[in-house]
Amino acid sequence: MAKSGKKYKAAFAKVDQEKLYTLGDACSLLKEIKYSKSDETVDIAVNLGVDPRHADQAIRGATSLPHGLGKTVRIVVFAKGDKATEAQEAGVVEVGGDELAKKIQDGWFEFDCVVATPDMMGLVGRIGRVLGPRGLMPNPKLGTVTFDVAKTIQDLKSGRSEYRAEKAGVVHAPVGKVSFTAEQLAENAKTVIDALARAKPSSVKGVYMKKISISSTMGPGIKVDPSVFRG
Repeated sequence: MAKSGKKYKAAFAKVDQEKLYTLGDACSLLKEIKYSKSDETVDIAVNLGVDPRHADQAIRGATSLPHGLGKTVRIVVFAKGDKATEAQEAGVVEVGGDELAKKIQDGWFEFDCVVATPDMMGLVGRIGRVLGPRGLMPNPKLGTVTFDVAKTIQDLKSGRSEYRAEKAGVVHAPVGKVSFTAEQLAENAKTVIDALARAKPSSVKGVYMKKISISSTMGPGIKVDPSVFRG
């Protein structure tokens, strides 16, 4: 632990805590100060001027990233008939109904995402208590409750970043891996920022995008200048 602490402090020392970096410079610095041998996930944190307690300011959604997330996404689908066939042809871990629900209820979680057609949500709702706490419950806002099964599966496999405003109005979202180029990370991060900008509620007054920072799993946060993204 002490060794890791020294490496973190060395990385932290290379970040000017008083400076607001451009998004491109922040991504370049993030790669420069990497010290872990693992291919860490890179996250963006955006402090929004919203109060998620108000329904119209509960920012939540997902956006497809131009360079993906750098990981394989395991998907299960609740569907029947032609839509089940469509899901199977798109290549998922499992497709089903009652049997799939029971399998999950009994403790099987070898998947990362759940897609369901609207007519199957009554069944999925029965296992909401086990899916919900793991962030796996299909949601129309995330595009995972849909009849457009094939396209949704394709989008999920290519890499989508999900975001949700927490109590303090802070959104955390993955934007790739440290092994990505700085340009790829910057483009993915800007895609998330643009999605958040489009999601701005009309009831929000004052500064909407207050603070932005980017970091790897093990690395220190790097502040990004939010003024560039304010409309």
